[in-house]
Amino acid sequence: MVDAFDLSLILKKLMTETKHIHQINLLKDPVAPTLKTMTIPMIYGMILLMTFNLVDTFFVGLLGTQPLAAISFTFPITFTVISLTIGLGIGTSAVIAKALGKGDKESAKSLATSSLYLAAIIVGILAVIGYLLIDETFLLLGASEALLPLIHQYMDLWFIGCILLIGPMIGNAILRADGDTKTPSIIMGSAGLINAVLDPIFIFGFGPVPAMGIQGAAIATLVSWVFGLGYVLYILAAKRGLIHSHLMSLKDFICSSREILRIGLPAAGANMLTPIASAVLTAIVAEYGVSAVAAFGVGSRIESIACLVVLALSMTLPPFISQNFGAGSMSRVEEGYKTSIKFVLIWQVLIYVVLVLAAPLIADMFSKEQAVADIIKLFIWILPLGYGLQGVIILTNSSFNALHKPMVALVLSVIRLFICYVPLSYLGSLWFGLEGFFIGALLGNVVMAAISYNLFSKQCDKDRINVEVTA
Repeated sequence: MVDAFDLSLILKKLMTETKHIHQINLLKDPVAPTLKTMTIPMIYGMILLMTFNLVDTFFVGLLGTQPLAAISFTFPITFTVISLTIGLGIGTSAVIAKALGKGDKESAKSLATSSLYLAAIIVGILAVIGYLLIDETFLLLGASEALLPLIHQYMDLWFIGCILLIGPMIGNAILRADGDTKTPSIIMGSAGLINAVLDPIFIFGFGPVPAMGIQGAAIATLVSWVFGLGYVLYILAAKRGLIHSHLMSLKDFICSSREILRIGLPAAGANMLTPIASAVLTAIVAEYGVSAVAAFGVGSRIESIACLVVLALSMTLPPFISQNFGAGSMSRVEEGYKTSIKFVLIWQVLIYVVLVLAAPLIADMFSKEQAVADIIKLFIWILPLGYGLQGVIILTNSSFNALHKPMVALVLSVIRLFICYVPLSYLGSLWFGLEGFFIGALLGNVVMAAISYNLFSKQCDKDRINVEVTA
């Protein structure tokens, strides 16, 4: 176990690296190397950030199937709030990057400050509602009365502290819009490291710290969020001058918020559809028992790690597209999009091979119950086949947001989840059980990837013509 001294040294090293950030020119630097330079730091940071839920799941899984099932039920809800902040971050990044592409730095600063205020207000309201409706929400998801006390242990604290998410989600979006992906990776990595170290201490106890079980996982997460928020605000205000150090006027806040929400609300809506769909899928899986729910929860978290590169690209590609869109460089927009698509398709094939080979080990790692382990392996053998195609969908949606076409991204998300993904999964489960459920989800990604790619290619052609006419 890493002790406090070791942790402080690691964090100190990470923080000093922010003094040596190379600023990328998104308008002039070569496309492929630029995207690579932006994405690699994001991957490093997200590897640790994505361990929030995975590490929680791993250690809670050691407590038994009931606690594992309880934390699996929390995933759709926690991801809903996280998706909201990601959506607001998308809106933030798009409007700031476009302003910077036009050379309007003062507007970018006002937009950045407003985005933090706005996210804090929205997430705070949602947290209060969620806290008051915990029992009703999770019973609706299919959780049993027996699991509710365990769910409360985690979610009561999670809802209280989730406003802290504005740090790693909104603050980092501001930095990415400016072409800086290294600092966000350091912030995410540091927070993830803190969570990983504190999880076993708070869950099982260590020295004077008592064992707190599933509640300890929530406390570890909150502590890491406190650090992330403080860190990002320090960088934004003191080091970079990307936000105002004084309170904004109500008039300026409303004006900037409108711009952010024009993209951020549809983007947030699109992102929040994913956990809603996940909740529906969890309810379907719940028909197969607690073991199936526990396995599905583990599989969902494995998916978040397996799609790490895609998620990193979905954060680095939009600022590139938005700045070049603002500058009228549609050829660079299209080149950036197609380069990213080619890469994720090849990359995810490699990921699938690794997952299949490691499936028995992964299943045994997360559960000692054979029934749960068998379903985890079934998940790994089928669903990762479509992760590359899922990557096409994710990158296309983020690219439409970057082009300030959030409603197109929202419509595509609705079609994907509620016309393709969920219906095909449900039909598959009716006909072939859990195996059919996973195959249906795979087919949903195949259909939607083809639709998404063709639509974005047509949009690029249309925007290129508009730019040429305007010029």
